[in-house]
Amino acid sequence: MNLETILNGAVLFIGLGMAAYSQLSKGDRSEQITVIPQVTEQRQFERWNLKEGSIYDGDTLRVVKGSEELKIRFCGIDAPEKKQAMGIESRDYLRSLVSEGNGELLIVPIEKDRYGRTVAEVYVPDRKTSAINLNLEMVRAGYAWHYAHYSDTCPMRDQLIVAEGMAKNEGLGIWNGNPQPPWEFRSSKK
Repeated sequence: MNLETILNGAVLFIGLGMAAYSQLSKGDRSEQITVIPQVTEQRQFERWNLKEGSIYDGDTLRVVKGSEELKIRFCGIDAPEKKQAMGIESRDYLRSLVSEGNGELLIVPIEKDRYGRTVAEVYVPDRKTSAINLNLEMVRAGYAWHYAHYSDTCPMRDQLIVAEGMAKNEGLGIWNGNPQPPWEFRSSKK
């Protein structure tokens, strides 16, 4: 392991630590919780549940809360399409991560995209006091690209850049070969 990989890992670890620091409410599970991803910024999670069978790829899913339903697009990432190399693996990896929280997801809405989807950071609780940032984890594990063209509004943009660099350096997932970004794949199919 070279020094650059170690330093990138340290930067990502610090970023993930700041993002995962949370104060879980002890009362009603439907209450919001506060996350402090950076020392100066506080944001609210919204608790949702995965709509069963709604993970079709590695960067989109549906969530429900009572009779309300949202289609979520992960902020700042783009995963391979199902018909693309690594598309099924990407989807299955996301499914495995979500299963760690028994279908409960913590959503930090960022904006709406042109298709009406909620663009968000998505977390899965892994213990009582911490959560996994799925956006970062998909990129770090090599199952999604940092989608630089659409990441300007993503609070974790800098961490996504570091995570992608680490995955590339280690040849993980999509970086174990000559990957075609999904935006190019979609464009070639038009």
